[in-house]
Amino acid sequence: LWAWKGRVAIALGCLVAAKMANVGVPIVLKSIIDWLAPMAPMASGTPTASGTPMASGTSVGPLIQPGPLTDHPVALALAVPVALLVSYGLLRLATSLFTELREFVFAKVTQRAVRTVSLQVFGHLHALSLRFHLDRQTGGLTRDVERGSRGISTLVSYTLYSILPTLVEVLLVLGWLATHYEAWFAGITVVALTTYIIWTVTVTNWRTHFRREMNDLDSKANTRAIDSLLNYETVKYFGNEAFEANRYDESLQRWERAAVRSQTSLSVLNTGQSAIIATAVTMIVWRATVGVVEGRMSLGDLVLVNAFMIQLYIPLNFLGVLYREIKQSLTDIEKMFGMLDANREVDDVTGAPALRLSRSGVAAVGPEVRFEKVSFSYQPDRQILRAISFAIAPGTTVAVVGSSGAGKSTLARLLYRFYDVNEGRITIDGQDLRQVTQASLRASIGIVPQDTVLFNDSIAYNIAYGRPGATQGQIEAAARSAQLHDFITRLPQGYDTPVGERGLKLSGGEKQRVAIARMLLKDPPILVLDEATSALDSSNEQAIQQALREASAQRTTLVIAHRLSTVVDANLIIVLEEGQIVQQGTHEALLLQGGRYAELWAMQARDEPAGA
Repeated sequence: LWAWKGRVAIALGCLVAAKMANVGVPIVLKSIIDWLAPMAPMASGTPTASGTPMASGTSVGPLIQPGPLTDHPVALALAVPVALLVSYGLLRLATSLFTELREFVFAKVTQRAVRTVSLQVFGHLHALSLRFHLDRQTGGLTRDVERGSRGISTLVSYTLYSILPTLVEVLLVLGWLATHYEAWFAGITVVALTTYIIWTVTVTNWRTHFRREMNDLDSKANTRAIDSLLNYETVKYFGNEAFEANRYDESLQRWERAAVRSQTSLSVLNTGQSAIIATAVTMIVWRATVGVVEGRMSLGDLVLVNAFMIQLYIPLNFLGVLYREIKQSLTDIEKMFGMLDANREVDDVTGAPALRLSRSGVAAVGPEVRFEKVSFSYQPDRQILRAISFAIAPGTTVAVVGSSGAGKSTLARLLYRFYDVNEGRITIDGQDLRQVTQASLRASIGIVPQDTVLFNDSIAYNIAYGRPGATQGQIEAAARSAQLHDFITRLPQGYDTPVGERGLKLSGGEKQRVAIARMLLKDPPILVLDEATSALDSSNEQAIQQALREASAQRTTLVIAHRLSTVVDANLIIVLEEGQIVQQGTHEALLLQGGRYAELWAMQARDEPAGA
């Protein structure tokens, strides 16, 4: 908020002006009543203080003289000074005017605060490591961010629009009561305020854990719902709609019980607040009535004190609600702020330079990539890679093959620096990946992942994601290279066809071709192909393999493959088993050596006819 200190200062000035005008309204009303009070018995013929009816036209002393002006109520109204009436109206107008002006000035501050923190959390979530996102629960995470953003708006708005105005009004009213009336009035008000605040804070703190429990259960229920909807097809495959509904209902039942406890505890809070307010107002009016009877106070004073109390306790009645809402807002943003404290496992070193590629240029080949005695484990008790060392020469293709779980895909994650190596190092043109910025590193690498996930947008958007701002011609050229253009043109909406959540409207092969197209559009010097054609049919695979070979010709390429037939042209094939390199060489050399590569080749040769 300090970035907007000018607006904050103006808003606070408007706040004080509005409350001073609001307190001035009962004071002017008191003056009007005191002016009219002597005229009332004279106009109505009611008994005077001595019990004798006061006839119309009888002298009432120096305040007013009998005559035609006092013979009609309208004339009596005209006897009130016009200045008081005008002041009364202007003060009421000023109260609303300064209140609206305060909100007008401060609205931008509130919304900018929400925007700033929400953007900060969003950016931090993207900066967190892959490990965090593999462990996250998307439904609960999005609900926490949503509630946290709303909580910030509530916190800022209630503080300036309700808490501070109420405190200013309390101070003004107490000041007036203490300087104009006996100590009873200020004393009763202070005791009532203290009792009210203690009761509100105590009961609200007691019931806060009900709200926190309700939030936790709400997030869990939302997580189950989102997870079930994301796996819609799996639910349908096994006919488990009723099972999913029951699981969701179990979460909703627990949330319902927590919500009922939260609501019933609220009733206890409200009842106590009402009792304190009613007692205080009654005592204030009693003391004012005694003052009028004893002649120490006028009828205007009685009205003034009563108006003060009503005017004060109306916002004070909401003070309990506001305190509860602020406590709930703090509870809501607790988890969102907790996300900002989440450790960034992979971070740039201070002053890290951008990755420098010595072999850049139109006709140049890609950079050199080296893995030097790299060891890595996701968990301390499960080693994935053990002292892996190999090099990808500039402009060449190295393929990594082996059994599932051997650590092949981990190589790609380490190259992208989703994780940092435990031992050893990875270099590009001699630069340790940990010493350069992640942004420049990832800008130099293009990947076709084994599991392609698309945004819920159009095909054109997903292809253009490889190079935001690409022209339609560039998008179509990439789609042609990925053997995707003809398929897209046959669709009714063409390149504007939506792909659905996570790309579920497309087949596996179509999604993979979109991934290839956006990689080709990015046009990076380093390529990572993780089973890039695993979901394609034979006819498309041959064409795309040729396109990938052409794309790899002037680039440094790492290929991760299960089907050995797709990597026979690689400059170097590395056989990985249990995190260690057991063989390496060209396709022909490895077949001559025998060993694990020859076994895998023989097994796949036997399986391919059967698969066909």
